[in-house]
Amino acid sequence: MTHENRRLATRLIHGGVPSPRHQGAVAGPIFQSATFEYGGEGDYHDLKYIRLNNTPNHVTLAKKLAALEGGEAALVAASGMAAITTSLFAVLRAGDHVLFQDCLYGGTHDFVHTDLPALGVEVGTIDGRAPRTWDAAVRPSTRAVYFETLSNPLIGMPDLAAGVAFARRHGLVSMIDNTFPSPINFRPPELGFDLSLHSCTKYLNGHSDIVAGAVIGRAELVEAVRRKLNHLGGSLDPHACFLLERGMKTLVVRMRQHNESALRLARALEAHPAVTRVHYPGLESHPDHARAAELLDGFGGMLSFELEGEREAADRLLRGLTIPIVAPSLGGVETLITLPATTSHVGMDPDERRRMGIGDGLVRVSVGLEDPEDLVEDFERALASLARVTPVARA
Repeated sequence: MTHENRRLATRLIHGGVPSPRHQGAVAGPIFQSATFEYGGEGDYHDLKYIRLNNTPNHVTLAKKLAALEGGEAALVAASGMAAITTSLFAVLRAGDHVLFQDCLYGGTHDFVHTDLPALGVEVGTIDGRAPRTWDAAVRPSTRAVYFETLSNPLIGMPDLAAGVAFARRHGLVSMIDNTFPSPINFRPPELGFDLSLHSCTKYLNGHSDIVAGAVIGRAELVEAVRRKLNHLGGSLDPHACFLLERGMKTLVVRMRQHNESALRLARALEAHPAVTRVHYPGLESHPDHARAAELLDGFGGMLSFELEGEREAADRLLRGLTIPIVAPSLGGVETLITLPATTSHVGMDPDERRRMGIGDGLVRVSVGLEDPEDLVEDFERALASLARVTPVARA
C-alpha cells in the first residue's frame, strides 16, 4: 500500500515524500536555488526553475496536497488570492460568464466584482442555499460556478452536493474555496468538485508565519492553472514550501482541537444574554447544521456572532478580552478576533455589506489552540460588562 492510499494523518506525514529520501534526511531539505541544470526538457513549463513552481520542495508539497484531498494533481502558489485569481484566469476568457455564491471573502468579492468585469468577464450571483434558483442564472456563455465551503464571515454552508450536480448538468467548472474547514473536515474532490482552492496561510500551515495558496483537483485543470501561474509569477519561495510542509504534518491534531474548542465557545456565546446571534454550523440552531453534519467531518475553528449594542458593544468587547489577539487572518495556533467590516470586508460598499448580513458590529473569531475553558472564561468576563451579568462560577 502506498502512503497516498492510507488515512489522513499518515498521508500528512508521509505523502509526497520522495523515495529514497534526499540523502536520507527525515526532514526534507530546503532547495534554496532559483535555477537548476538543464535536463533535456522539451517544454518551457518543465524547465526546473523556481518561478515555474517545480523545485523539489514544490513537487513534494503538490503530491502531498493531492493525496490529502483525493485530487488528481495539485500546486502551490504565493498566496490564497494568487491561487484563486490564477484559477479563475485559467478557466475564463473575455466574453465568458461566471456564477459566484452571494457571500464571499472580501478579497475574492472585490476581485470578482471589480477586476473580472474590467477584463470583459460577466459575473452573476446565486443564493448558495437555494439551488432551485440556479438554473435561471445560467447563460450560454457561463463557464464556471464558484462556492466557499463555509462562507466568510457568516460561516454559512451552501448546498454543495447540489452545486456539483448543477455544474455537471450545465458543463461548468466547479470551484470551491475550502480554506475554512481544511482538508481534515472536508475534501471537495471526493464530492466531485473540479478545483479545490486554499489559502495555506491559514489552517494548512497553522502558525501565522507564511503566506501561501494551493489548487487541488482535476489534472488537466491544475495543469492549466500551473501554466497560467508560471506566466503571472505567483510562485512560492522554497523556504515557505518547507514551512508549509512542516506545518501540515500537525494538521490532524490541530484541527481536532480547533473543532472542539470552537464548538465549546459557540455554545457558551449562544447561551449568553449579551449575544443576539451566533454563526457556527456546529450549533443545532444554525440553518445549515443538518447539511454541515452530513458533509463535514468537523465544523471548523471559525465562528462569528452579533451583540446587543452592535459596533459600540463589539469595540468594548475587543478591548476587554485578554486572550484573543485583535488581528485579521485566521487558522493559527493563537485565537484571533476581528470585525470584518473594518478588515476582511472593508473594501465592500457598506450598504451592500449590510445587505449580505455583515453588520458593522459583526465579530469574527478564529478559535486557536488555547485551553477552551480559558477562552470561554475570558469571553464571559468581557461580555459581563456589556450585559451587566456576573460570569458563571466554575469549579
